[in-house]
Amino acid sequence: MMTEEVPHISSCLEELDEFSISHKEVLKKSNFRKMSEVSGVMANAEIKPKFTHRAKKWSDGVENLYRFQQAGYRDEIEYKQVKQVDMVEYWPETGFVKKLQRRDNTFYYYNKQRECEDKEVHKVKVYVY
Repeated sequence: MMTEEVPHISSCLEELDEFSISHKEVLKKSNFRKMSEVSGVMANAEIKPKFTHRAKKWSDGVENLYRFQQAGYRDEIEYKQVKQVDMVEYWPETGFVKKLQRRDNTFYYYNKQRECEDKEVHKVKVYVY
């Protein structure tokens, strides 16, 4: 019987190349807009996340990830890959996702206010590329 050693998360973090995005950068509101612009370019390629972890506390980035995951996608990058769209609709006042189309072509419409309650935050997965 052969056993394979699973690397510790800290060693995985060290192996990430210079082009990867840290989870802290993903969750910053200022960087979320930049990620949205970059994800349009990344959507054309088959980009797979390097690793994932669960959100610990609510932020604007976690809110948007919650909305994408509720519609059946990992994040904005996967949504753009699957739906072949360039832009995702956001509420201009808050920057939260406004509308998403599920894989079965049903639309989800979201409010301007926060929808991810504190008790739901731990269910959100944050993907690092």
